[in-house]
Amino acid sequence: MGSLEVERKTIGWAARDPSGVLSPYTYTLRDTAPEDIFIKITCCGICHTDIHQIKNDLGASNYPMVPGHEVVGEVVEIGTDVTRFKVGDCVGVGTIVGCCKNCRPCNADVEQYCNKKIWSYNDVYTDGKPTQGGFSSSMVVDQKFAVKIPDGMAPEQAAPLLCAGVTVYSPLTHFGLSKIAGLKGGILGLGGVGHMGVKLAKAMGHHVTVISSSDKKKEEAMDHLGADAYLVSSDTTQMQEAADSLDYIIDTVPVNHPLEPYLSLLKLDGKLILMGVINTPLQFISPMVMLGRKAITGSFIGSIKETEEMLAFCNEKEITSSIEVVKMDYINKAFERLEKNDVRYRFVVDVSGSKLDQEE
Repeated sequence: MGSLEVERKTIGWAARDPSGVLSPYTYTLRDTAPEDIFIKITCCGICHTDIHQIKNDLGASNYPMVPGHEVVGEVVEIGTDVTRFKVGDCVGVGTIVGCCKNCRPCNADVEQYCNKKIWSYNDVYTDGKPTQGGFSSSMVVDQKFAVKIPDGMAPEQAAPLLCAGVTVYSPLTHFGLSKIAGLKGGILGLGGVGHMGVKLAKAMGHHVTVISSSDKKKEEAMDHLGADAYLVSSDTTQMQEAADSLDYIIDTVPVNHPLEPYLSLLKLDGKLILMGVINTPLQFISPMVMLGRKAITGSFIGSIKETEEMLAFCNEKEITSSIEVVKMDYINKAFERLEKNDVRYRFVVDVSGSKLDQEE
C-alpha cells in the first residue's frame, strides 16, 4: 500500500497522573513518513518498568501516558520506502522507536545506548509529538525499530521476549557467556526477566542457580523452569557454602538490595550484571570486588539485531514465556498484582480481543 499520509486517531489506556490508574484515552498518532509501518496491535506484555513510569517513580513522567513496550501486532499499511516488512506480517516493537543513527552506538548496531534514543512511550518523537505505547489499538513505527516475529511463534508468547527475553539474551551474548557450555550462572530474582534468564541460560548449556529471598519459588524454579539449583539468600549457611561458585549472576531485582552477599558467590573474574531499574544508590565495599577481580556491570535491553537473534534462538530451542493473558479492562488489577509479584511470570494484555475501538 502507499505511504501513510494522514494522521489518524487511536484508542489506548493511559495514566493521567502519578496514581498510575489507567483508563481509556483517544489520541492522534504521530505524523508518518515513507519508512513507517502502521500496526494493528494484537497484544502487549506488562513490564515492571511500566509501573515506574506510570507512577513517576523516576521523576520524569509526562501525562497522559499510554505505557507498554512489548508490542506485537499485524502490519496493515506500509510507507513507500519500507523494504523490511509487508502487509500482513506479524511484527514486534520493543522499548526504543528512534535514535540518531550517527553516533558510535548506532554505528555499532547497539542503538539502545544512543544518547538520543527515543522511548516507545513517555518521550517526544522527532515531530514534537509524544510517543505512546502498546496498550492501544494501533501504532506507527519506523521500520528500523520493528522485528519480524518468527513463523509459528504465538504473538502472546513473543511479546515478553521483546523486553524480558532480549534483556537477558544481550549480556549473555555480549560478554561471551552464551558460547561457553557448562558455565555456572545465577539468576537473582524470579520475575518476568528472571524466568526468561533461567530458560535462556539453560538452553545455552549453563548450570543455573536461582537465588531468591525465600524458598517459596523453589518448586517452580526447579520443576517448572528447569533450574539446576536453588539458593535462599536469607540462609547464611547456604550462602556460605555457595561462595566462589558462580561465573556470573544476572541481577533482575528492581528494588534496592545489598550487593555484597551476591558478590561473595562469584568466582575469580565473575560478573554481577545489573538489570533492575533502581532509583536509589547501591552500596558495596571495594575489597569485595578487588579480591576476586570481580566486575559489577550493567546491561540495558538489547538492540534490534540482538532481538532478531534472540527470537530466532527461542524459536529454534522452543523457548516460551510463562504468561497470564488478560484483557485491557483488567490492566489496573494486573499492575497491582505485579507490584506484589503475584504473576507467573509475565502478564500479556490481549489487545485485539479487548475491542478498544468499541470503547468510545
